[in-house]
Amino acid sequence: MKKDIHIPKVEDVYIAVVNEYNDVYKTQDWNAYIINDKNVDLDMILIVTSGYSENKTTSVFRKKLDTLPKKSYAKIELMQEELFALNNTFKVSFFEGNTMFDKTYTFRKNTINLKALQSVPLMDAKGVLVK
Repeated sequence: MKKDIHIPKVEDVYIAVVNEYNDVYKTQDWNAYIINDKNVDLDMILIVTSGYSENKTTSVFRKKLDTLPKKSYAKIELMQEELFALNNTFKVSFFEGNTMFDKTYTFRKNTINLKALQSVPLMDAKGVLVK
């Protein structure tokens, strides 16, 4: 019975694409981060990312984090600017205690750009944020 299944709502977990300087290569890079703004640790985080449009699809990228401590963040991947012309999805699943949470974050095509930068929670950086 579908009505008996309780799917908890994900709150205070975000995905941000941040524009930051790379000291090693002396370039401005776009990096995707997961942010845990909760007061509890997250466990067994699984992130599946992909990009798509009407006629193009990227390969699927998967990342696993054992733990993401409370009030912290972790880098997911470096993003090439060519991907911003596509819709980019980040499917995130994690455990908080014994409860599993799941949410899909979507950056619509052309929404990741320098004009859309804003302050990112917990990071001393500017980026594009999806809640």
